[in-house]
Amino acid sequence: MSGYTADEMMTVAASRALRDGVRCFVGIGLPSTAANLARLTHAPELVLIYESGTLGSKPDRLPASIGDGILGETADAVISVPEVFNYWLQPGRIDVGFLGAAQLDRFANINTTVVGDYQDPKVRLPGAGGAPEIAASCREVFVVVRQTRRSFVERVDFVTSVGHGRGAGDRERLGLTGAGPTTVITDLGVMRPDPETRELTLTQVHPGVSVEQVRAATGWELRVSPELGETPAPTAAELAALRELKGRS
Repeated sequence: MSGYTADEMMTVAASRALRDGVRCFVGIGLPSTAANLARLTHAPELVLIYESGTLGSKPDRLPASIGDGILGETADAVISVPEVFNYWLQPGRIDVGFLGAAQLDRFANINTTVVGDYQDPKVRLPGAGGAPEIAASCREVFVVVRQTRRSFVERVDFVTSVGHGRGAGDRERLGLTGAGPTTVITDLGVMRPDPETRELTLTQVHPGVSVEQVRAATGWELRVSPELGETPAPTAAELAALRELKGRS
């Protein structure tokens, strides 16, 4: 790729998925970068909500954590954590949950708990935080994650946050009210669940990326949409805004 990195392409593509004016529950890391980029470019009325209880935060740099003071200083309101979950998230008042993942499987289930056996893990990951509730109750969920065979696995080692379970009908059976993951953005392309099976399907590749590259970085036999498209390259304005945002951090 010329003029931008794979991470920049991923972040720009993720930011474009967010519509102006929606209420977005933001995870720290890649989701926060993409959400703040969206707010600074095409979605100035995007309402950012963080787990620490900040509503409508407008940071001018990337927060280091959900406890970063800049989130409270720039928020429209600061409420308690139980209020965020009881009054905003669980009743379905959040339009989009924006999450990252350490592992993701073919039905968009997310693991951020352990790699390997739970009782004797190879790697202990950061854990759940509010992600299980976000995945359960937001009207829809976007996931942004770098794609390798280690991160895109046949079945996650531990289901921290339910995506589409083992396929169509599982969310309804479990009583989960939100639509679950509707878009997965990686550094290689974009995936969306099949309307019937709920299995992730490649719908876009980023410029310069082949289907073979995406399949090689996926731990299952990845389905490809017959209407596969190519992600538009980042604009100069998007790249400038992203680099300025990251430069302030």
